[in-house]
Amino acid sequence: MASAAALLLQLQLLLLLSLSAAQPGFISLDCGGADDYTDGIGIQWTSDAKLVFGGQATNLPVQNQLQKQYSTLRYFPADNSKYCYTMNVRTRTRYLVRASFLYRNFDNSNVYPKFDLSLGATPWSTVIIDDADTPVVEEAIILAAAPTLSVCLSNASTGQPFISTLELRQFNGSLYYTDYEAQFFLALSARINFGADGNKSVRYPDDPFDRIWESDSLRRANYLVDVAPGTERITTTKPVFVGTELEPPEKVMQTAVVGQNGSLNYRLDLEGFPGNAWAVSYFAEIEDLAPDETRKFKLVVPGMPLFSKPTVDVEENAQGKYRLYQPGYTNVTLPFVFSFEFKKTNDSSKGPILNAMEIYKHVQITMGSQDANTMSSLASRYPQAGWAQEGGDPCLPVSWTWVQCSSEAAPRVLSITLSEKNITGSIPEELTKLSALVELRLDGNSFSGGIPDFSGCRNLQYIHLENNQLNGALPSSLGELPNLKELVYSEQ
Repeated sequence: MASAAALLLQLQLLLLLSLSAAQPGFISLDCGGADDYTDGIGIQWTSDAKLVFGGQATNLPVQNQLQKQYSTLRYFPADNSKYCYTMNVRTRTRYLVRASFLYRNFDNSNVYPKFDLSLGATPWSTVIIDDADTPVVEEAIILAAAPTLSVCLSNASTGQPFISTLELRQFNGSLYYTDYEAQFFLALSARINFGADGNKSVRYPDDPFDRIWESDSLRRANYLVDVAPGTERITTTKPVFVGTELEPPEKVMQTAVVGQNGSLNYRLDLEGFPGNAWAVSYFAEIEDLAPDETRKFKLVVPGMPLFSKPTVDVEENAQGKYRLYQPGYTNVTLPFVFSFEFKKTNDSSKGPILNAMEIYKHVQITMGSQDANTMSSLASRYPQAGWAQEGGDPCLPVSWTWVQCSSEAAPRVLSITLSEKNITGSIPEELTKLSALVELRLDGNSFSGGIPDFSGCRNLQYIHLENNQLNGALPSSLGELPNLKELVYSEQ
């Protein structure tokens, strides 16, 4: 069994390595798709069939070849289980994780789905579909703390959980480093390209990390409204130096809005807020100002005077024209309804400028079950068994179907029920390492050999081993378990 598990892990690693060979650090899964292909912007997509157990693939009508990834999806039962994609990653490396969901009434029920999305043990977002023809996109930046990263769907309150695409993009060096990244990941609330030419987003290949910069021309409820009169778009074809820190794409920095009447005003709802945020504004002076012209301004946020203290002089701050300046906050509290204004100072001859903006919410990372590594090792022994492929954390945010856990913040495995699962071989040693285990049911399988030493599981109360192919005497350690109430065993 162990060698089979190792072989499966090697095959999965080879598959993921091949996916990202042409685009290092990229994994692009077309969920429900049957074939691998390269889309119109050069991103290589692959079927998710070998990376997820369970679910059903279905086809959807597609009108645009650039959106072929939305021609299929994978949906899952609306039950008490969670369904996970587990991908190999490099530890201590930051990744952009993006999942998208296009409903299009695939189940002909006209019931808009609502379900939970998690990163490993940590709740990430509640996916709420309110328009059948508009994709919901969830995006996060996380530091990989382990060799694998799981994205899981669970807890459907309406409809069936489903997923259209799942993408992983590896960041280089210190991009998006924070001093709290071991405790929090960043969930995207807004990434805006101001002054964009039309509604089209900017992404790969213009952005080598494939961040999606949405046009400020997109119109949706309570998003970039209350725009000040005199707001105009400007653009340049001249090169713009984008630095070596966050590296926004040059194409984004070549457009901007300017406040010809002295101010730039916007209001937008930030989903999941109020809360702590990582927020950065991107500026570059892309107009050739006359020697006697200046552009100075301040950020004004109602009720937050701290924002108004610094004065922005883009050309001076960036040490020249056509160069990036990116002031921001890595930890600031923002409201749900976020109104802000860039307002020119009294000694400025030109109104403010804004090229782009990013806002992320801090999401506290749940450390997961104390037994996670042991349970993962146990499940990896049975690579062909559906029950062993649920993925993610064994307890959080939803426990595996054959496991019951305690309710503490770092839960323990209390019960394992693997009755009649057609399991062969010896009883796994991993079970003896679950020190909080209360109940163990392995009856109705084909376990063979002797019973291992459970002396480390002093909370065990119920053990069912009947109807297997076990042999040999009962170990004396079972009689020394202080809480044991029931032991059912039949020798072959």
